[in-house]
Amino acid sequence: MKIEKNKVVALSYELEVEGRIADKAGNDAPLEYIHGTGMLLPKFEAAVHGKEEGDEFAFTLTPEEGYGTYNPNYLVRLPLQAFEVDGKVREELLVVGRTLPMLNSEGQVVQGTVASVTEDSVTMDFNHPMAGKTLNFKGKVEAVREASEKELREGLHGEYLPPQEGCGHCHGKHKGEGCCHEKGECDCEGDCNCEGGCDCGK
Repeated sequence: MKIEKNKVVALSYELEVEGRIADKAGNDAPLEYIHGTGMLLPKFEAAVHGKEEGDEFAFTLTPEEGYGTYNPNYLVRLPLQAFEVDGKVREELLVVGRTLPMLNSEGQVVQGTVASVTEDSVTMDFNHPMAGKTLNFKGKVEAVREASEKELREGLHGEYLPPQEGCGHCHGKHKGEGCCHEKGECDCEGDCNCEGGCDCGK
């Protein structure tokens, strides 16, 4: 079966950026997605379109084809008070390199990375971590199958469902990718999982 629109695809791959492996998925836990639904980079999907189970692939995406060029205007300096919770600054979150979910002027959640911290301000970088990077992918098509009606309606991992209140499902996101909890927000001090709560089961 060939990779075409609305097929469920499983890929093992390695992503090399600047001579280092930045991301990978093995054949024991491959990347799974519904092809042609906009879940992956358009040029990535185009590069594997038409391939079959067992086929290997290798391709390079320019910054423009990947996550865009780096934009210095996306560096934003915010007052330290912007990180207050109940009148107290969450200093444990303000670690350079840490990614934090924040609200933009339109009330949408955006991911920002702590670039620098001073006594009275925090500079956040709202560029994608891979902005300006050339992406070198190589891997193998592990499986291709038809998507069920439920998967097409709800998403492979329920990502098309509306967000749930409280400690709901992570809708297909893995730890550290915007799940229902940031580390430390549960009584157990654990990360969230994708089974409906935190590692502690709450």
